[in-house]
Amino acid sequence: MTAVALFSAFLGLIILKTPVIIAIGVAVIGALALAGFGEMLWIVPMKALEAASNASLLAIPFFVLAGNLMNAIGVTERIFNLANALVGHFRAGLAQVNVLASVMLAGGTGAATADIAGLGAVEIRAMREKGYTASFASAITVVSAIVAPFIPPSIPLVVYAFLANVSVARMFLAGIGPGLLVALSLMIFNRFLATRREFPTQERAPLKEIWRHTLAGAAALIAPAIIMGGILSGIATASEAGVLACVYVLFLGAILRTLTWQALFKALTETVLITSMIMLIIGFAASMGWLMAIEQIPQDMARAIPGLIDTPMLFLVVVMVFLLMLGLFIDGVTIKLLLVPILLPLVDAYGIDRVHFGIVLQMSLILGLATPPLGLGLFIVARISKAPFEEIVAAVLPYFIPLLIVLAILATTPAISLWIPNFFMGPA
Repeated sequence: MTAVALFSAFLGLIILKTPVIIAIGVAVIGALALAGFGEMLWIVPMKALEAASNASLLAIPFFVLAGNLMNAIGVTERIFNLANALVGHFRAGLAQVNVLASVMLAGGTGAATADIAGLGAVEIRAMREKGYTASFASAITVVSAIVAPFIPPSIPLVVYAFLANVSVARMFLAGIGPGLLVALSLMIFNRFLATRREFPTQERAPLKEIWRHTLAGAAALIAPAIIMGGILSGIATASEAGVLACVYVLFLGAILRTLTWQALFKALTETVLITSMIMLIIGFAASMGWLMAIEQIPQDMARAIPGLIDTPMLFLVVVMVFLLMLGLFIDGVTIKLLLVPILLPLVDAYGIDRVHFGIVLQMSLILGLATPPLGLGLFIVARISKAPFEEIVAAVLPYFIPLLIVLAILATTPAISLWIPNFFMGPA
């Protein structure tokens, strides 16, 4: 009864377009009162502070700040120019550049929306100047950003590692293979579209130009190397590696003379706002998790569902469909916080590796970035390109063919997610 009231209240408030943070808070407080804990509402702020002060989550603000600083010092345009020099001469050249640039920038931003906001304006402007339609330029910008949450450092994977009690480093390594697979699938699909549409072409860049852009862009790609190198070598924790990355980007901005006090203030302000929102959601979700644990909701589901679903693969299919539907209306971080504590006992019961499940979960949820009615990525690119929202949606839909194929491959082939972490860190 408590679980029904909890999720009904939350979904009802979301349907009424209540902000997610308020919806979670009101639902938790109402469910606590219904469960007979009305005199223990102090548990909400206590659990919120306890969750927000978790050491593994301290990496989030530093990763966010590193990404914002990279945008502030103008790294995005350097990365785009490097990607353009490397693959701009391909069929559907700038569409391929869009994908490759997202792979490169993902190592600095760690979030899909940051990728869109940082690279989006550069990519869409360049594509429009070459003759691509605004809707197509917007569509490829959105779907290419799906790579960002997989390439380390990834903020969504940090959140999952915290919830699932798995190593952040292992999750980061597990995301590399799937992220590159997503990028490859998009580039193959771009090539397929180029056989059916007349896309603008451009000449191959001379080696001298490629070298010049490589030197200009390579310095920006050192930040993710610092993060992963520090974590894997044991020299630094994830949080400390994030701090080192921020220091490096500040140093790079000083060397390039592109970091102004105004840009620095903007980066710090955006970091505080984004981090505050994430931490508030995590805090309220921790209270919700405590209530569900007290009411034995995860345990009851772990006992009941195996009798209805008899194979791990069928369980993953059901979960993926459910997550894809939820992603239409709720953002991925919120869904993780609500469902991961419930699903983990089932994941363990079916013998599914938690790291593999985390990658499948992330792939299922990130597609919501490009699906209406929530589709935050769609709204961002619509604002940048000024293209009609419905035209962008129509241009995005064909890309769900390769993306859903990748989701199926990731679900059925755990080795894609697990071989890199097992190689560097040994089996879990």
